[in-house]
Amino acid sequence: MNQKAGKYKVRDLKLAKEGARLIEWAESRMPVLVALREKYSKIKPFKGYKIAGCLHVTKETAVLVKTFEAAGAEVSWSGCNPLSTNDAVAAALAADGVSIFAWHGMNVKEFYWCIEETLKFHPNLTLDDGADLIFTIHKNHPEFAKQFIIGGTEETTTGVHRLRAMAADGALRYPVIAVNDAETKWDFDNVYGTGQSTLDGILRATSVLFAGKNVVVAGFGHCGRGVTNRAKGLGANVIVTEVKPTAALKATLEGYRVMKMDEAAKIGDIFITATGVKDVIVKRHFRSMKNGAIVCNTGHYDCEINIPDLEAVAKGKREIRDNNEEYTLKNGRHIYLLAKGRLVNLAAAEGHPSEVMDMSFANQFMSQLRLVELHRKGVLLENTVHDIPVTQDQEIALVKLGTQGHNIDKLTPAQLKYNEDYSAGT
Repeated sequence: MNQKAGKYKVRDLKLAKEGARLIEWAESRMPVLVALREKYSKIKPFKGYKIAGCLHVTKETAVLVKTFEAAGAEVSWSGCNPLSTNDAVAAALAADGVSIFAWHGMNVKEFYWCIEETLKFHPNLTLDDGADLIFTIHKNHPEFAKQFIIGGTEETTTGVHRLRAMAADGALRYPVIAVNDAETKWDFDNVYGTGQSTLDGILRATSVLFAGKNVVVAGFGHCGRGVTNRAKGLGANVIVTEVKPTAALKATLEGYRVMKMDEAAKIGDIFITATGVKDVIVKRHFRSMKNGAIVCNTGHYDCEINIPDLEAVAKGKREIRDNNEEYTLKNGRHIYLLAKGRLVNLAAAEGHPSEVMDMSFANQFMSQLRLVELHRKGVLLENTVHDIPVTQDQEIALVKLGTQGHNIDKLTPAQLKYNEDYSAGT
């Protein structure tokens, strides 16, 4: 590893030129975030504020980091997944003077060491994907919330669930804005981003044909829906497993077969978990799977697939190609685990397309800016999880439409008045 004391730790600084080219490509596909950079670089509203970020180190994330810095913020960054860091991008950020601690393939101890390094400059704001940064603060540095942290943002569904549970328990020590719950995030990033990038990761790790395969998708939330749509588009026979009745019903009306995982395990060719819950695929499922079954996860953590259970029923394993491990079961069958059960779209591919991350990260920027502006006014938000304003959602969507060359109608004064006239009827 290359290291400059107290500043960064990345895989290899020699990768910086490659990373810079990747970042330039992402910028060409992220017009909303670039427009925000141009606007706020002139007035620098984040001057005097420090942001600690724990989010996948991808080319798109680099555009966000550079936007924060252009707007006056001091930034320190780590990756939120041991296998999702692009080493070239991390090197490019380090070469640009960004305080970053991230490399691909770190172990759990190194992962939390990196988070701790980002906290050494005493941030005022946190930006999280999965809530590991926020939880580390609460566990190891609870005094930070009183001394200098004014608020944070959370990027993904799993993190929001963790934080809402903390808030309900009275354990959340500072306000957090749920960027994940923005319409311009989860109805686009989670659906179209996850759908495309998940299949991209599977194809890079396996090169299998999807057409005609039985593809089992666990979970029919936003992410699961995106995955099913893309798998169906490639000609797969899609099966959905669910625990929520309304979600399962929606899947049936989309034309998918719905059944328990116990049944699906016997007939599936490719299994994709997208639930955010542990033990979705366990020992009895592995024992039921047909020879050659492919198993992967596109939920945030690697606990959805119970890997110790897979190890227990296997008599051996080998890496057969990048991000693809072949497990030989005691019954003689083979099961292929992708990306060690971690996010297949980031570990085996490049994550979501830049175009959808443009809106997600615009929401991150605007939400962090909201926290700063409220702080400057002396306004304190309650220590709970907050939604973004509807106006912010619509503003970002409108700007995105404009960058695509689309125009939409506006309500006339008469229509606006009609919407507010509760006496109007037949």
